[in-house]
Order: sequence, then structure tokens, then C-alpha cells
Amino acid sequence: MLRAMDSAVAGLRAHQSKLDVIGHNIANVNTVGFKSQSYTFKEAMYQTSSASTGGTATAAGSNAAQYGYGSMTGSISMDMTASTPTYVSGFNASIDGQGFFLVCPDKVDITNDDTLKAKASVNYTRVGAFSIDSNGYVVDQNNNFVFGFQPDDATTPTTYTTTTLKALRIPSPTGDFTADAGVSTNVQINKLGVVTAEVDDGNGSTKTYTLGKVAIATFQNPEGLTKSGGYYYTTKTGDNAGDMVASEPGSKTAPTLMTGFLEGSNVDMAKEFSELITTQRGFQANTKIITVSDEILNELVNMKR
Repeated sequence: MLRAMDSAVAGLRAHQSKLDVIGHNIANVNTVGFKSQSYTFKEAMYQTSSASTGGTATAAGSNAAQYGYGSMTGSISMDMTASTPTYVSGFNASIDGQGFFLVCPDKVDITNDDTLKAKASVNYTRVGAFSIDSNGYVVDQNNNFVFGFQPDDATTPTTYTTTTLKALRIPSPTGDFTADAGVSTNVQINKLGVVTAEVDDGNGSTKTYTLGKVAIATFQNPEGLTKSGGYYYTTKTGDNAGDMVASEPGSKTAPTLMTGFLEGSNVDMAKEFSELITTQRGFQANTKIITVSDEILNELVNMKR
């Protein structure tokens, strides 16, 4: 009887946790780049009343007799399936496949030549909503620096240095990446991640420069990343995401980009409402167990005259 109540309480907690996950998914049905989560249950601990015994020549064996103590959280996993992108035009891009943009929130993690430091605090995101800040850097909606591969020449690039990640920025009016950034207009990105901008040369005309290629980060197990809020993900040494590989869009290890698009949420409303109904019924059933247990205890108490 008390075991039944304990099991029901554990079941209520587990179903409440699942309701929390469902509610979070539904709340983010229109959040760009959001990846839904799924919740599974597992059995809680057991108390063994009698152990399993093997048979002998003169007696039959017996199976173990055990009492369960309800359910608990089994897993909360992410669904990293790409969702349908929405066309918004402008300096935006959606990844047409698996992968993430690399961004960094802090300038202290960048060297004087805009190289990403070895132990920098890097975030990963599926949302390519880009713009140019006051210092000429390519940033996302939260002013995080966007990283990629710098070209060998800003005017007529032939190769990109893919061994070093650098914060993409507007070069000077002479095409120098080490000098102060020039005044830019008409910043664009193509499906191969190449970012170009028209820079004022100071003489009343403009010149088109290539800032670099946006890098795409891929993981062996993207579901192993940790959500850090604001459609960002993080990873650390030894976690289940595996090694990160930064590649050029359109290469063998990274997909191309869809320019002018932003990835939407992958929440399936039909699935979420179906899960909501079954979870609500499970919650109600567990409350019924508590009610019945309470009624039985009340009957026992009232037996004394």
C-alpha cells in the first residue's frame, strides 16, 4: 500500500518532467533554429522480497519476487533533424544539412590578428542571422563574432587558409586585414559561404572585397552537444559529441548554405499534442493511485473503535 503510494509519487514526478519538456517544445514552435527534445521513462529501483533460486534434483526452482518503486527519467534527447527554412532575404544563411556556425562572444578569445585562441569559449549555432558591427566584424544577432577562413587576397582570392579560424571582418580600403576596417555596403554571402562587401575607397567609389568563407563545424554525434540557451550549443573535452571538424561549405565534410534563409523550429505540433494527452492521462492515473491508497489507509485507521 505504501509502496503503491511511493510508486505513484515517483510517477507524478517523472510525468511532470515530461510535461516540462513538452511545454518547452511547444513554447519554441516559432523559435528559429530550435531543436525539439524527447523524454523517455525508465523503471525506478526494486526491492527484492525473495531471490531467484535454481532447481535441484528434488525441488523446482523459483523466480525472484520484486516490488518496483515507480518510474523516473530515462533520457532527454535532442532531435537534430534539420527543419524547413524560411526566406527572410538579407545577410542571412541556413545550413542545407548537418553542421553549425562557429561564433565566439568575447574579444579576449581572439588574438590581435583575429585568430581564434586554442582554448576559446566557442558556441555553435544553426542560425545564420549575420550583420556587420561598428568595427567591421561579421557578428550574429547577439553580437558574437563569426569565424571562418581568411582568403590569401581580399581582391582576387584563390585559396583560403583552412587550418586557422579567424573572425571575419571588413578589410581596410586598400584590402589589408591587419588595418582598420573600411566603411562597407552591400554585404553578401553565397552558398559556398563566401562573404563579400563593397568597401569605400575614400575617393568616392567602392571596391568589392572578399572577407573570407564562413566555417561549418560538424560533429560525430551532434546530439551530444549541450544546449546553452539562445539557440546556442557548447561542447567540452571528453563529452559525447565527439571531435569537431571545421570545414568550408560545399566541401566533402560540410553542406552548402541557403542564402537569405533562416532555419525554423523542428517542433512537430501534432506529435507534441499527442504526447501531451498521453502524459496527462499517465499523470491522472498516478494521482488515482494516491487517492486509492489514501482511502485504504483511512479505512484501516477507522477500524479501531
